[in-house]
Amino acid sequence: MSRFAPEHLTPEQIEEQSAVYGPFTQAVRDLVDAAIRTELGGDDIRAAQAAVEAVTARLREREIEGALGVTFSEDGVGRPWGNAVIGLRNAVAPPLVVEKAEDGSRVWSQFHLGAAYEGPPGCVHGGVASLVLDQMLGQAAGAGGRPGMTATLQVHYRKPTPLGPLRAEAWIERTEGHKTWARGELTGPEGLCVEAEGLFILPRWAREPADAETRPGFFE
Repeated sequence: MSRFAPEHLTPEQIEEQSAVYGPFTQAVRDLVDAAIRTELGGDDIRAAQAAVEAVTARLREREIEGALGVTFSEDGVGRPWGNAVIGLRNAVAPPLVVEKAEDGSRVWSQFHLGAAYEGPPGCVHGGVASLVLDQMLGQAAGAGGRPGMTATLQVHYRKPTPLGPLRAEAWIERTEGHKTWARGELTGPEGLCVEAEGLFILPRWAREPADAETRPGFFE
């Protein structure tokens, strides 16, 4: 099981870290996009490679072992900064900034997917669409007070999803004990592209009373 670790940072310290790592991660995203779309070649690319390798070596001078995991504060709010969809420190993530209704009835996000997420020419890779909707359905379960991990996920591709501006939305459909069923959809400028439904289950290790205060941070 990936680690969930308590942290003892103040809100000011967390904001300071966000202000440092957020722009850095965006710079790495920009590098990936530029690397895909550049038309330079030969010596220019070899020079760029050397520069990237030097930066990578510098960053590896001090690093943690394994994945980043999720840290959570005393009030149970989590920081999934390594998450592949919403992670502030993960350049693979678009990232999605997820909004939620005050009553927790649904969540949504407006975001942009560029060249790094291409499958068919000019379209989002189907696996990326599934990744986004899996995250959104899980966020919906957590926002509704029904956190859990994905047990099953069914994805229905209605039409190709174009690269560019997109919107994802999700909501809880029904619940039963530790099980929660959620639905969601991914839309582009011309309407619905992908629909999904999933079953989320609160795992046994998170059902203990001692974990009650930190559960929301684990899954939202």
